[in-house]
Amino acid sequence: MNNNLIFRNIWRFVLLMLIQVLVLNNLYLGGYITPFLYVLFIAMLPTNTNRIAMLLIAFASGLCLDIFSNMLGFHAFACTLTAFVRIMGAQRIIKRDDDEIETPSIRSGSYQQYAVYLLVLLLVYNLAYYCLSVFSFRELPQILLSTVLSTLITWLLSILYQTLFIHRPKQAA
Repeated sequence: MNNNLIFRNIWRFVLLMLIQVLVLNNLYLGGYITPFLYVLFIAMLPTNTNRIAMLLIAFASGLCLDIFSNMLGFHAFACTLTAFVRIMGAQRIIKRDDDEIETPSIRSGSYQQYAVYLLVLLLVYNLAYYCLSVFSFRELPQILLSTVLSTLITWLLSILYQTLFIHRPKQAA
């Protein structure tokens, strides 16, 4: 990985974590919806990131939000599980002909493939998080409703974020 890519990912992490902690954690949308935009950081990690490093980065980012949110490790678990699912399934969901995608984003490949990829990761994250936070099968409808609504809102915010802040990769001449 080159220094520019490392710097961009650090900047992305700081920006998404600040948005999450300062804005999104303070939004209360009907009691069922909490957008977790910082999960986009895990989804956009470079494809050549070592598997162990990806799991550790995901755990650390979740732990960081747990510390800021005064939680008990729910985000750390959900992020680690999301990174694991990304490692296992990302190559099947997001691909671009025979080219290797350096950083998965809405601009790096097929819009439909990336949308499905991001939706799957967000669904895994939200399901894990809400299952841990509610921790009761009696509240299964609440878990499912919160998971679906939070996934959709986070997905829309992620697409908006990437449309505004991610530039198209430079084409080789």
